[in-house]
Amino acid sequence: MKAINYLRSKMSTRLGFFILLVVLFWAKTIYAYFTDFQLGLANPFEYFIAFINPIATTMLLFGLAMYIKSSRLFYPIILLIDGLNTLLLYLNVIYYREFTDFMTVSTMTGYSKVNQGLSGSSLALTMPHDVFYWLDIVLVLLLLLFRVIRIDNNKFGGKGAFAITSVALLIFTANLSFGEMARPQLLTRTFDRTYIVKYLGVDSFTVYDAISTQHTKDLRAMATKSEMNDVRKFINKHYAAPEKSMFGLAKGKNVIIIHLESFQQFLIDKKVNGQEVTPFLNSLYHSKSTIAFSNFFHQVGQGKTSDAENMLETSTYGLPQGSMFTQFGSDNIFQAAPAILKQNKGYTSAVFHGNVASFWNRNNVYKNMGYQYFFDESYYDTSGDKALGYGLKDKLLFRDSVKYLERLQQPFYAKYITVTNHFPYSIDSEDSNFKTTNTGDTKVDNYFKTAHYLDQAIQEFYAYLQKSGLLKNSIIMLYGDHYGISNSENLSLARALGKNPNDWNDFDNAQLQRVPLMFNIPGMKKGYIDNTYGGEIDVLPTLLHLLGVNTKQYIQFGTDLFSKKHDTVVAFRNRDWVSTKYTSISGTIYSNKTGKVIHPTPHQRKVFNKMQARVNTELSFSDELNEQNLLRFYNPSGFTPVNPKDYNYQNGFQKELGTETELGKKSTSLYDKLKKKSTQSLYKTDAPELNHSGGSSRISKNNNEDN
Repeated sequence: MKAINYLRSKMSTRLGFFILLVVLFWAKTIYAYFTDFQLGLANPFEYFIAFINPIATTMLLFGLAMYIKSSRLFYPIILLIDGLNTLLLYLNVIYYREFTDFMTVSTMTGYSKVNQGLSGSSLALTMPHDVFYWLDIVLVLLLLLFRVIRIDNNKFGGKGAFAITSVALLIFTANLSFGEMARPQLLTRTFDRTYIVKYLGVDSFTVYDAISTQHTKDLRAMATKSEMNDVRKFINKHYAAPEKSMFGLAKGKNVIIIHLESFQQFLIDKKVNGQEVTPFLNSLYHSKSTIAFSNFFHQVGQGKTSDAENMLETSTYGLPQGSMFTQFGSDNIFQAAPAILKQNKGYTSAVFHGNVASFWNRNNVYKNMGYQYFFDESYYDTSGDKALGYGLKDKLLFRDSVKYLERLQQPFYAKYITVTNHFPYSIDSEDSNFKTTNTGDTKVDNYFKTAHYLDQAIQEFYAYLQKSGLLKNSIIMLYGDHYGISNSENLSLARALGKNPNDWNDFDNAQLQRVPLMFNIPGMKKGYIDNTYGGEIDVLPTLLHLLGVNTKQYIQFGTDLFSKKHDTVVAFRNRDWVSTKYTSISGTIYSNKTGKVIHPTPHQRKVFNKMQARVNTELSFSDELNEQNLLRFYNPSGFTPVNPKDYNYQNGFQKELGTETELGKKSTSLYDKLKKKSTQSLYKTDAPELNHSGGSSRISKNNNEDN
């Protein structure tokens, strides 16, 4: 009884009441973390951060009331702060249940988005345990009403309030430091909103998002149409007309894009212990039905895979810092491949990816690009060992996507994002018996094993395409998105490549940024290996020209790789560059032929300065375009800007079936073309996981791309 009376007396002070509300709010936040949110806590340190991250912001917000001297104002205001903060938490809970994402400031302030996210289905999204989010406030009000907790009329004092604020800021500083330790560049290189919530909490995420949103608005408010005109002048001058013999070569064909995760060019034709690492891809590379590029470079920055996707879909660069997808992808206007092909040639578009939809903000970006379907991990069985940290294993992704692929209306534009060949290149022992290198670096050694697995997965997929009849009606584009082995591990890799690590330098690092690019057109007999220098920025105009789409009116920084006017200077995101004869790294010029530093003549220096200026201008214009959303000022003739509200990735399969029913005999899906016969039985795979069942998914919410 004494203990109860002691607690009552403490809670009947302003400080005690403040502590009570902070503890209660902390408790329900932790409850949300483990009941409704999926934060992907992977180790004790991350659990520790999650447990402390609500404390600082809760103290800071509730502590504002401690500056109020009047008790008549103090209690209503601190309870109002508690109620509003609870509302913010609960709205995120409801929103997360439907979208597996957190509410942004734009979502909260934009009626249409809030309406889309919360109304109509909000009642269906409530759960019985939701009462716990509000129960504490009800109990506190009852305790006040029945005078179990008494009103404290004593003034708390400004010094005490300031002390609370100081302690809160100190805790937040420690929390932020812990977050940076667990996830370097936490606030500057955001992959997923989940990271901010996991490491800093819902309140901090909301403030961070508000600041980011305001910064973006300020940038865009200052933008003018004249800036767009400057970009257009550069693009028009830089445009490379298509080669007549290549224009329309794949007209009317389905487009299948295979995104080779972390796949570098040196893997092609590479042998380890007498075994080809990628025998099937080697056969495609040398096939007479393939045009392959031997000097094709990735050009990604911190956005890595998302940068590669952005260049592939829009022919604009990623940002100098962070990811364009996560920073601007929710709001930007795009002239992207899915929309261009739909409006010009009637293509249906889809992405198949066995990771969570919100990673890299894809669930929002794809809508703005005009993707009609996005089959993310929720459409697949990812239980047990069927998935790794980055998603469904590749063999299962290709196999399990057939159900959705065969119901797409043709022609289609379909992208497969593979994940098994992803850092840290871990793979279950039963998935690979490839005898790899022994460099002493586990990541390097495993890289060859996961690449071999990816090769097998693609071979199985090709076998299905052949049997189903899709192969002859498609162009298959395969490309590597970015490096797999980072510069810090290239010394270990050097041994595997038969080179002396002691002689390795920056030039060697730059040359290793080559990744594959292949256009496989079954039925074509004049395939070859093209030594033209190019990069990911050049993919979109090249592909569209192959499909017979004129690109002159679009804003694209790349040029057609087949064009006689193709720009062979490849810009890297850090403003270095590589060309046919020379490579520039931090202003030092290397000869591609010798790999040695050259000392330019005055004439050469003038040429190099001009090349550098062009690289700088191109990157700067691309940054202006994306950061200021300049495409709102330019609408090409015949192109209708995408309305993201037209797209929702829930119930994708049911929508495919509905389209077939609506079209009836006019349906062009493979399923209907085969007189309503499924092709799923045609797919053959040796994936051992088919015989496994049960177990929790291993997909991680902590999908760092830090290597």
